[in-house]
Amino acid sequence: MRYLLTFFRGLWHGLDVLRRVLHLLLMLALLTLLIVGLRGSIPHLPERGALIVHPSGDIVEQLAGEPLQRALSEAQGESAPETLLWDLTRAIRGARDDAHIQALLIETDDMAGAGQPELEELAAAIRDFRASGKKVIAHGSYFLQPQYYLAAQADEVYLDPFGLVLLPGYDRYRMYFKDAIDKLAVDVHLVRAGKFKNAAEPFIRRDMSDEERQESSAYLQSLWLGYRTAVGAARHLDPGALGSYADGYAAAVQKAGGDLAAVAKAAGLVTALRTDAQVEQRMAELVGADDGKRGFQGVNVDDYLRTLRVEEHAHRGAATAVAVIMASGEMYDGNQPAGTIGGLSTAALLRQARQDDAVKAVVLRIDSPGGSVLAAEQIYREVQLLRAAGKPVIASLGDVAASGGYYIAAPADEIYASANTITGSIGVFTTIPTFDRALTKLGVHVDGVGTTALSGTLRLDRPMRPEVEAILQASVDHAYAQFVERVASGRRKTPAAIDAIAQGRVWAGRDALRLGLVDRIGGYDDAVQAAAKRAGLGKDYDVRVIEPELSFTEQLLLNARSSFAALARRAGFIRGSLLGTGLPAQLAPQLKPLERELARWQRLAATPQHPLAYCFCTVD
Repeated sequence: MRYLLTFFRGLWHGLDVLRRVLHLLLMLALLTLLIVGLRGSIPHLPERGALIVHPSGDIVEQLAGEPLQRALSEAQGESAPETLLWDLTRAIRGARDDAHIQALLIETDDMAGAGQPELEELAAAIRDFRASGKKVIAHGSYFLQPQYYLAAQADEVYLDPFGLVLLPGYDRYRMYFKDAIDKLAVDVHLVRAGKFKNAAEPFIRRDMSDEERQESSAYLQSLWLGYRTAVGAARHLDPGALGSYADGYAAAVQKAGGDLAAVAKAAGLVTALRTDAQVEQRMAELVGADDGKRGFQGVNVDDYLRTLRVEEHAHRGAATAVAVIMASGEMYDGNQPAGTIGGLSTAALLRQARQDDAVKAVVLRIDSPGGSVLAAEQIYREVQLLRAAGKPVIASLGDVAASGGYYIAAPADEIYASANTITGSIGVFTTIPTFDRALTKLGVHVDGVGTTALSGTLRLDRPMRPEVEAILQASVDHAYAQFVERVASGRRKTPAAIDAIAQGRVWAGRDALRLGLVDRIGGYDDAVQAAAKRAGLGKDYDVRVIEPELSFTEQLLLNARSSFAALARRAGFIRGSLLGTGLPAQLAPQLKPLERELARWQRLAATPQHPLAYCFCTVD
């Protein structure tokens, strides 16, 4: 027995020593990676190669969440849920005049989606690249609507022989919960200003209201026209051909014996049907073969951007700058992380631009459905202070700049928007559920006393009294009047004129231009140039994105994230897809609208004390 105990003690001691050694080696490896990241090592560029554009997840204007968490997730090999639009456009434009880059390869299989204005920004960068005489190749196992918009910009579009191109157009379907809520004996009290302000209608109706059907049909048709026109121009097709493709898809598939790829080829949507290996061979013809994994010389966007940053740093130094501030995501009170807008945190960025003597003008890039009226007002005031300080402000509207998102654009000197931006929705609402009837059904009763007429009136377990509903309506009406006045002042119109096109109605950018809600149809670059012109700047100025400052650790890990990911791949630590091909994976997309709706209301419930200027105008 004694020998057995001695053996196990020795074994435990040996394992403990091994654990410490492995821990030390791991720490040394991490330290080495951090040092490499801090030094910002520059990848080697091939003498002649392709820039590989391979977006992952949604293409967005500002990455959501904490930078540290994103870096750690990437280090573990997780697929990025988002790709930053500006990383893609900067890399493509940098590659345009780079002798090392002779072609562009667009791969869309891991791309989830993007709004039309974001796709337009990418398309403009790709057109600039093609204008240099360099080839653009697009390849996908399949192309859904957003992926095909991007692929269509290429000289050659290759689809897998077992793939498809599906263009269903745009739709707006919502789940309506009134019957379910009635069964639960819950009362939903909706207080709103604006007959088109339909945010909470799913809780009080069984179907779409006539007002929502009217406005949704108008802007969806506008978006579909924009898509067909842009893609048709890129592929040299009549815009009507894309509509005919969608409407006649079922018949065409039957005629082709179910060969979906052949249907796309016959419609002229793709250049040819090719496998991965055949596309690699085509790329090797353009830029040269390589013995590595891809079979041709190439560099991805992340690595290429690291080389660009070094060059940009060496050439930076203009005495004046146009500051760019991103206002992306839903709008809440206080300080908020990237991917959302905080009344205090976004106002602080605007204040920083105002106090920086080198900043002569500001572009406020907005991609937001709005949210808290208080947060919108705080940002609005800072925009006014910027203009009062003699610094022009140009608002550049992205995919959605509606309700509170439009509120903060209203005081700008000029407003630029895409023809397909979703904007307007000038209206205010608040909604409160009460559960007293549900509790009564369960045999639970609420009773008590209070000291004033307001005591206990805001409890969700008691009926809403008429005077409370009157208070809420008066508050919402006041917030709406303020909203209309803010827009009228910024747009140099009368409140009556704004009220006539407000009422919570959503407009597409081309209609907003006609109505005077925006000044110009144009993209991000147009807005930057307009800001520089208004400030009287020549061509020698910097474009400086003002963002919340990162901590030393966050910056270190962000710099090192490529090295982390490479190490994880070599060690075989890449995680597989969490969703297989079984029933749960097939159901997930169908349940996504419900998940999105519930999550949205959960977030908005965080600021119940303030009316909301929010647009439920997502497009599927």
